[in-house]
Amino acid sequence: MFEAGDIREWRGHAVVDPQGRKIGVLEAVYVDTATDLPFFATVTVGLPTRRRLVFVPLSGATVGPGYLKVAHPKDLVRNAPAIDTDGELPATDEPEIFAHYELDYARGGGGERRLARR
Repeated sequence: MFEAGDIREWRGHAVVDPQGRKIGVLEAVYVDTATDLPFFATVTVGLPTRRRLVFVPLSGATVGPGYLKVAHPKDLVRNAPAIDTDGELPATDEPEIFAHYELDYARGGGGERRLARR
């Protein structure tokens, strides 16, 4: 798995699916608040006038020369829950992101949010 510091260095690089099709550009990394390990990334997608940030899990992701390859197909990622390019992820939207990728969601032990941007 990536270290949070290492994966942030990839900001601005292409994000591709398992077949090498470009999905978009890596914008930010969200860590699991329980482990502080990278868990999701946001990817800039869309037309220049309608850009948005979609979420994609980092489990199974690999790096190559100038790109980050995620384990999910382009169509699934592009249809993932999104936020505005200058927006923030509301805690109430976290379960929807996990559900989109059929991942289990649970708040932290003290009821805190599960994802934090790093």
